[in-house]
Amino acid sequence: MAVPFQIGVLQLSMEPLDETVQMAQACEQAGFDTFWLAEAYHWWRKHSMEARSSTAITAVIARETSRIGIGWGIISPYTRHPAQIAMEARVLQEAAGPGRFLLGLGASKIFMKHIGEGEKGRKVGPATVMREAVEIIRATLEGDEVRYEGRAFSADYPALRSDSHVPPGKVPIYFGATGPILQRMSGAITDGLLTASITTPGFVEYSRAAMEEGARKAGRDPSELDLGSVIVGSIGRDARNAKEGAREMAAMYLANKVQNIRGSADVILEKAGLTFEEISPIAEAMDSAGRKAAAQAVSDQVLEKVCPIAGTPDECIARIQDFRKAGCTHILLELWGDDRLEQAKLFGEAVLPAFR
Repeated sequence: MAVPFQIGVLQLSMEPLDETVQMAQACEQAGFDTFWLAEAYHWWRKHSMEARSSTAITAVIARETSRIGIGWGIISPYTRHPAQIAMEARVLQEAAGPGRFLLGLGASKIFMKHIGEGEKGRKVGPATVMREAVEIIRATLEGDEVRYEGRAFSADYPALRSDSHVPPGKVPIYFGATGPILQRMSGAITDGLLTASITTPGFVEYSRAAMEEGARKAGRDPSELDLGSVIVGSIGRDARNAKEGAREMAAMYLANKVQNIRGSADVILEKAGLTFEEISPIAEAMDSAGRKAAAQAVSDQVLEKVCPIAGTPDECIARIQDFRKAGCTHILLELWGDDRLEQAKLFGEAVLPAFR
């Protein structure tokens, strides 16, 4: 059965807890389907923002909301052993209730760099780390006996007794992936794929092709897999002013791709028609004068290539339709700019009804 088209909001875990909870509540009230929290790392300190734990914050959010889906989008098995991830997933299952929790995993190139993995990688590559993490997490959540000796991880514990209290229902697992190896693996062993910020319709097509290739080789039905795309955005009644939030967020991500994750960003930029030479001045402005200066370095032409869901409600509707036509089944909108609570409300009033 084909997955339903959903529209959610994604936020990084680099803002105060109360503000993040308020945003999740505003998104629920506006009618968004999901609220995802991506784990920020300490690189964001250069933007006057502090990293926080996604797993801890989402547990609070789950208790402070009642309907909206809650996703980790993403956490990394380089930061937590898969057995620990399964333990934290149990908390989210209980806090959110049946059918609300979505578990997103990714290697996180920037985190690998900051803990010394860098571009060299380990003797065991990210694909092995991710596959083994899924196998251990899934077996643990299903209550199976785990006797696991992999190349990256080991785990050894008994099966869950039948009289144990555990929340019901399966936890959907997603891969956050940019490269074709992990994207194909997502189609083979997970419930869906999450693509990174600066995703364009062209990158959606590329990613869906890889995910579906992996699914078919594993004998799975590709139509049952969800493809979520993180897309920067902002909304308002005035077209130009409404795009300024997306311009600033695009600047931060484009600078990040120059400074931290060059190799894995190449295809994203290629599909956007952007070159490192074109965006290097944005990274230089970020280093010398901060994110506001970097935003000023993002020309209208560069912003259009990024394909944000930004502008007036009609412009946002048209852009979402472009992503849906390309094969995206789950929008993960990363709102930025002035008064995001009001932006969420305006999306709920003037954009979401077009897709219901």
